[in-house]
Amino acid sequence: MPSPTGPHSAELRNAALSLGRRRFLTTTAAAAALAFAVGLPGAGTAAADELEPAGLSEDPFTLGVASGDPLPDSVALWTRLAPRPLDPGGGLPDRRVSVHWELAHDERFTRVVRRGHAWAHPEFDHAVHVDVRHLRPGSEYHYRFRAGDWVSPAGRTRTAPAFGARVDRLRLGVVSCQRYDQGHWTAYRHLAGEDLDAVFHLGDYLYEYAVDAKGGARNYTDRVIPAHFAHETVTLEDYRLRYALYKSDPDLIAAHLAHPFVVTWDDHETENNYAGDHPEGSVPPEEWLLRRAAAYRAYWENMPLRAAQRPEGPDLRLYRRMHWGRLAQFDVLDTRQYRTDQANGDGWKTPTPESEAESMTLTGAEQERWLVDGWRRSSAVWNVVPQQVTFSRRNHPTAGNTTRSMDSWDGYPASRRRVLEGWKASGRENLMILTGDVHVHYGLDVKEDFDDPSSRTLGTEIVTTSISSGGDGSERPSNWAGYHARNPHLRFYNGLRGYTTVELGRREARTEFKTLPRITTPGEPLTVAAAFTTEAGNPGLTPA
Repeated sequence: MPSPTGPHSAELRNAALSLGRRRFLTTTAAAAALAFAVGLPGAGTAAADELEPAGLSEDPFTLGVASGDPLPDSVALWTRLAPRPLDPGGGLPDRRVSVHWELAHDERFTRVVRRGHAWAHPEFDHAVHVDVRHLRPGSEYHYRFRAGDWVSPAGRTRTAPAFGARVDRLRLGVVSCQRYDQGHWTAYRHLAGEDLDAVFHLGDYLYEYAVDAKGGARNYTDRVIPAHFAHETVTLEDYRLRYALYKSDPDLIAAHLAHPFVVTWDDHETENNYAGDHPEGSVPPEEWLLRRAAAYRAYWENMPLRAAQRPEGPDLRLYRRMHWGRLAQFDVLDTRQYRTDQANGDGWKTPTPESEAESMTLTGAEQERWLVDGWRRSSAVWNVVPQQVTFSRRNHPTAGNTTRSMDSWDGYPASRRRVLEGWKASGRENLMILTGDVHVHYGLDVKEDFDDPSSRTLGTEIVTTSISSGGDGSERPSNWAGYHARNPHLRFYNGLRGYTTVELGRREARTEFKTLPRITTPGEPLTVAAAFTTEAGNPGLTPA
């Protein structure tokens, strides 16, 4: 963690110190002060010269390409130029680079439908975001970038069906938690070969922890990770370099090439278990918010997001709504940025009046209203909520029947109750919650009253395991029997690594939990560990 005289620039620190904590978070002036305004295109060094094409002597597309947030008439495209991705600055000078892009109906690019030009600015670490509009709904496209004489790999993406269109099928991938130094990302290689319409990434795309020279559990013998990765991320350069390391993984590149991603973060993209403006450790507020601003900016720079999600200092509105015709409405949540601080010192604790207070919120009041209002207006068959931490109750089997995670919705039961009351009041059917965070597969029935196992089931929660976080894992963790005994709404539990696929139809949803036997060795086979169906109008999981 940084000291009060930590690693951020004096200019940014002085701006932060001049503002009180509340004003720092809420006013336009505060946002501007921490928007790294001295490093935005159009000001200061943004007037830097253009890098001539001859200056690109090495392939700048080492981090691949990506697409995301498919809408009926548009899709977001991304790339980042980094000929030497593990070097500070990615191996490019502080000059802007001209990048051309094109989108075609076919993978050979003989039927190009859109093309254009963008600048890769050094102020954004030479990342490129393109919002391609006026596209055909429900269509597949192929895209690529060109800088100088270099052409990127070609990615495949698609648009959502027209709003209100009748759609019979939607197939999703659900992933989370990819700690680089705890194993190989073979799961992504398998995911790239799936027939999917989109992939939902539910957080922990990056981990802030140090990575040693051998890449931890990857135990490299053919390369050395540079020494500047061997410390926790704090500064903007730290986070940018860590994304470069993560995004250079060939299996992750393959998954992004194959499918559009819809992303949301959890905690590790910034710092473990942070809560709004409360860090995990004890540092001055201006130091923490400088770190949060750096983390949020690096996240936007490295994700296939639109300009609407570009951060303003330590703030970034990530929650958003998407539709897939009349089949599905997706309400993507952010349960980190607006939450109140965890009660009882975080961790697994017995609930107290503090944790159960009405003032406790995981989403913040504005996002909570937005979610419930969206349900009231929904006409979708399935109302899907991609979010971060376990929604359903989990009684810990080894620490007492009333011990629950203060970092999940169990630590904010008033917030959960308000959300479920909003769901019931909406009169809608078919609630499905998609969750990451916990590095295991869970299949859970969302109960009206978790104290009463016979109470009405209101929805289904699908918790996907990690891509690599936690190491190899095990099919039946030591608490497997205890979890089932103390949580009768738990329908499935598996502790191996992998991902989940969900197929939504008009009459039912099918969920497949997929696992790998180990991730400390690459190339392992994929297994469908279990499959469940959920009948439309009849919430809950049934073995397929």
